[in-house]
Amino acid sequence: MIRCAFAAALPVWQGELSLQLAAGASVAHVLQEAREVLQQRGVTIDDYFWSQAPIGIFGERCERSRLVLEGDRVEIYRSLAVDPKAARRERARHTQTNKGRNPLTAKPRRGA
Repeated sequence: MIRCAFAAALPVWQGELSLQLAAGASVAHVLQEAREVLQQRGVTIDDYFWSQAPIGIFGERCERSRLVLEGDRVEIYRSLAVDPKAARRERARHTQTNKGRNPLTAKPRRGA
């Protein structure tokens, strides 16, 4: 038996589950076990997330066929509602000059 975890941050459930699986279990087995545990708790998640959503182990994308090792945390990801870089640019836009510099954080010029 190996111990691993399943983590997700979805609209209907956020958290981490501790699971025990037989040695040689794959990421797909972890997902199946996590789905069963969540269904027993009354949490239903769209089939898309179980079959198509990107997954990874400790933040690194992987395939569903990858074998799980002792202590791994399998994570299921959802797409971002807003691109963080685009949101940051939009928030900073009102402070930019024509040349794209922020006059409040400009370094003083030497010899000026």
